Amino acid sequence: MKKILFIVLLAPFALHAQDVTLPFKLSGKIKIKGLEPEKVFLQYRTGGEWKTDSIEVKGNKYSFSGNLDEPVQGRLRVSYSSEEKSVKEKFRSKRDLAIVFLETGKIKVSSIDSFSNIKVKGSAAHTAYQAVTKQLKPLTEKRQKLVDDWYAANEKKDDEAKKEIEEQIDDLDGQIREEKGAIFRKNPRSPIALTLLKEYAGWDIDADKVQPLFNMLPEKDKKYPSAITFKEDIEVAAKTGIGKIAMDFTQNDTLDNPVQLSSFRGRYVLIDFWASWCGPCRVENPNVVKVFNKYKDSNFHIVGVSLDRPGQKDKWLKAIHDDHLTWTHVSDLKFWDNEVAQQYGIKAIPQNLLLNPEGKIIAKNLYGEELEEKLGAFIGDKKSF
Repeated sequence: MKKILFIVLLAPFALHAQDVTLPFKLSGKIKIKGLEPEKVFLQYRTGGEWKTDSIEVKGNKYSFSGNLDEPVQGRLRVSYSSEEKSVKEKFRSKRDLAIVFLETGKIKVSSIDSFSNIKVKGSAAHTAYQAVTKQLKPLTEKRQKLVDDWYAANEKKDDEAKKEIEEQIDDLDGQIREEKGAIFRKNPRSPIALTLLKEYAGWDIDADKVQPLFNMLPEKDKKYPSAITFKEDIEVAAKTGIGKIAMDFTQNDTLDNPVQLSSFRGRYVLIDFWASWCGPCRVENPNVVKVFNKYKDSNFHIVGVSLDRPGQKDKWLKAIHDDHLTWTHVSDLKFWDNEVAQQYGIKAIPQNLLLNPEGKIIAKNLYGEELEEKLGAFIGDKKSF
């Protein structure tokens, strides 16, 4: 499956603390015919953690107040009197959800006809967000139509149609990404410039493209906790880009023997970041097994780096056995704090890097047929990059 439909599991965000406190107050009014709103929930990130508040609706009105460490995107949700009274209840529909950018000051929100149809006053960031959303709407609507078509093809088990749709979605996602980059370049001082840049960069950052854009941000934006973390991610990405020599590391294998990456010099090596608890990784494993069995006698090897949890070595070993992963495996069982994952800036799994015999990174994040095709091109044609 192509990247856009290939779900990865993301690491929790680790942000730098900041002494600055940005108080906000959000006041809302709801008027939806035939429905009686009971509670409103507000979810946002502050201090590196997700915070969820809830408040009862009285006289069709509600309000929240809190402190931010930087402007952030908040998620509002409404529940009605007939629904289960729980923050964890499943969302009824998109009509009951709304996005609002939070920043310091007084923000007023009104919902008419449907909760998602909101009007916001007092947030320059939200005004900028709405303008970008409107500009991207033709592309995002087209993308949603393609996603719906993909699920329809999946129901019919039409693999050929699915593959064609996946390619169209990949192409469209590239257009959306580039459009966000273009919007950022036109107005790097926008209240949502940092958000746009991070969305343009994605989790697989191209440092050569992103670093010059980061430099365009206002100095105050660069001091936000997420910006400091983002800058560090860019710096790591600069060390792990195509053409760079892979950073050496040593980590213990399943028998607690140290394994050094550089000991595999002279061979093509796939560094495969995964975990036994990662569903998408386990789905991808048969493809990796197929490639390994095809090329293991052609100067190719795999080093699996597991992000399994502390005290769960048994689950790691069982997954290796159950999935028939007969290559080298290492882990320090530190979950997302795995030292090799930290060294390589891994924020999502599965991820992989393909190295040539000199230890140079020649490809990244290859999945499914693409992994086999790319490896065949390198090894089969004896290419050296």
